[in-house]
Amino acid sequence: MATRVHMEALSPTMEEGQVVKWLKGEGDPVAQGDILAEIETDKATMELVARGEGVLRKVFVAEGAAAPVGDVIAVIGAEDEDIAALVESLGAAAGEAVAADEPVAAAPVAAAPAAATAAPTAPGPAPTVPSTAPTVPVAAAASPPDARIKASPVARRLAGELGVDLAAVAGSGPNGRVIKRDVEAAAAAAPVAVAAMPELPDTEFVDVPLSQMRKTVARRLSESLGPVPHFFLTVDVDMTRALQARIRVNELLAAQGAKASLNDMVIKATAVALTHHADCNAWWQGSSIRRFNRVHMGIAVAVPDGLITPVVRDAHAKGLGQISTEIRELAGRAREKKLQPHEYTGSTFSISNLGMFGIEEFTAVINPPEAGIIAVGAVEERPVVVDGEVVVQPRMRITMSCDHRVIDGAQGARFLATLKSFLEEPAAILI
Repeated sequence: MATRVHMEALSPTMEEGQVVKWLKGEGDPVAQGDILAEIETDKATMELVARGEGVLRKVFVAEGAAAPVGDVIAVIGAEDEDIAALVESLGAAAGEAVAADEPVAAAPVAAAPAAATAAPTAPGPAPTVPSTAPTVPVAAAASPPDARIKASPVARRLAGELGVDLAAVAGSGPNGRVIKRDVEAAAAAAPVAVAAMPELPDTEFVDVPLSQMRKTVARRLSESLGPVPHFFLTVDVDMTRALQARIRVNELLAAQGAKASLNDMVIKATAVALTHHADCNAWWQGSSIRRFNRVHMGIAVAVPDGLITPVVRDAHAKGLGQISTEIRELAGRAREKKLQPHEYTGSTFSISNLGMFGIEEFTAVINPPEAGIIAVGAVEERPVVVDGEVVVQPRMRITMSCDHRVIDGAQGARFLATLKSFLEEPAAILI
């Protein structure tokens, strides 16, 4: 008896899928469990397996085309089975080979270019958007390429703005550190380069079709920023001791072949702080609030077509080396669209870091059902008053977005005070 091949829900929030590639063509034998096609979901590219056996008799959705979850996209049957009536009824419903530009051939389906990379949800200047667990919010957790060069945060940011290669700049600061005046001098001495105007296409504009991820990002953002009553709290953190601690931590991690970034330290500090404030480590459930005793941290990672939020589970109980290794591995597979659903769902709180892009301060969009997310800005040397004296310190702003249905102002403020204290005295995280 013929088996209908349905577009299956391959991720928790998937509403439709796009056929990236058919791995079986019409007329090919199919065994139960064979991989029929690669399907782009709202989060990643997944494999669709056969639930029947026989021959792939008819394909209704061509490569590059999409179909809602539950729709029949192909038929498997015996080689000599009469499926004309079934194909006619399904073909009429499906628009007879929902297609890219040409109908499906009666032999193996021609390979089309893979759909654009993507994998969803999480925060840009506003984070992102998860699914049952977030997908959000916004920036990858990777260190900038010049992370090993001794340079002040101001010098790094200025070098990026002026197009100066820090590796080619001699530092005049303590221990050869590159400081602002070194970058300014290098920029002044460099020959002026005139940027060539890129060749513009003849058409006035181009309409770019939405990927499955971008559709989900758009839907989730509208579900969050509109219905969820956001309010925002910001703290300014002295990162002097955190920067010093990172140097010592990386000396210890070097033997393991690992290296921790400031973002890894923020993740660890946030996770530990949340164990002291379960009212912020929570989900809005409609008729109840679910408070978690374990911290599963969603980390916003930018991918070519949107944002996705891989999850570091039990982040409060892991060391910096393990957190760093997990984030790099998850972020790498996120960009390749190879994450499994359990790796980007179930977070209890999220972090979006745009500091590596020189962003000083921003607000992130909450990933429902989570009740909070923090937006982390760049570390910058700024003048502050300490004991009546003006001194220069490395400072970093953190802004927390709160769902007012779950977190009140005082609760959010107490959590941020704890997080600030951990970053200003990193030894407290280990107590």
